[in-house]
Amino acid sequence: MLRRLLQTDNNISWFLLRVALGIVMLGHGLQKALGWFGGYGWDGTMNYFTGHVGIPYFLGALVILIESIGALLLIIGFGSRFMAALMIIVMSGAFFIDHLPNGFFMNWFGNKKGEGVEFDILFVIIAIVLVINGSGKFSVDGKLTLAPKA
Repeated sequence: MLRRLLQTDNNISWFLLRVALGIVMLGHGLQKALGWFGGYGWDGTMNYFTGHVGIPYFLGALVILIESIGALLLIIGFGSRFMAALMIIVMSGAFFIDHLPNGFFMNWFGNKKGEGVEFDILFVIIAIVLVINGSGKFSVDGKLTLAPKA
């Protein structure tokens, strides 16, 4: 079962999608975990999650860990199917809880209440592709499961 979860091929496309998705998610994770890139850090994010959004502390912490550590694991290609699936769950929560009320478009000019869902849709579709296909080239998953060439 574990081998099937990690199994992938040497496809460069999955590598590119994996790294791009991981970098984008890592930026959001670092905002939430450490306050980098204009983020609120762990305490500010947890206050938002537990107060404004109304999710339990444990789930808020899980979101931050998935967006930071999970993103790093996705970038190196370790457990990519599982990490991508967790990110689908996180983005689905953002979609329904935070972004859907704001419409389709992102808030490019900062003149709306919040972000729309267009980014969420792209993110989830890319993550679905990774769940289906795996890590691709240059991944820990590939190193663990691809047979060495003679």
